[in-house]
Amino acid sequence: MFKAFYPDEYLDSTYEIDFDKLKEEGIKGVIFDIDNTLVPHGFPADERAKELFRRLHSLEIKACLLSNNQQPRVEKFNQDIGVFAIYDAHKPSIKNYEKAMSLMETDRADTIFVGDQLFTDVWGAKRAGIRNILVKPIHPKEEIQIVLKRYLEKIVLRSYGKHGDAIKRLKS
Repeated sequence: MFKAFYPDEYLDSTYEIDFDKLKEEGIKGVIFDIDNTLVPHGFPADERAKELFRRLHSLEIKACLLSNNQQPRVEKFNQDIGVFAIYDAHKPSIKNYEKAMSLMETDRADTIFVGDQLFTDVWGAKRAGIRNILVKPIHPKEEIQIVLKRYLEKIVLRSYGKHGDAIKRLKS
């Protein structure tokens, strides 16, 4: 019933993703959500995020930020990162997932998406035909509309866990 929302992979953190392995598998581009995927909601890029993007650059993996936030928030985060960025993305609409791939000169086969929300991030990536990784939110403080969606996400993730679909690691 919920399979349309099941992530391809579910990890505790963006920072535990094995990008060397993804490179070996042919991944050339990564699309990232920002808030609660890379940093707590509203925070600027911290040293850990900056190091992640330096690492991707050294692996010759392109990156694009894809956020439903407005331009000032996305530009503030990207100021010290300097990757492609799309703001006001209207996820889960597939239009800007496709635009991100176009900017990175990648396609569905060599692109992966990383985000913390099922009903925007993962569902949009799945609709666009992009492999995806759901990560646990970095920080519990979120906007009210996201808090409400988290209750529904728990139901879907419970079903996902029971069916054992492509789980790398699912912790409660």
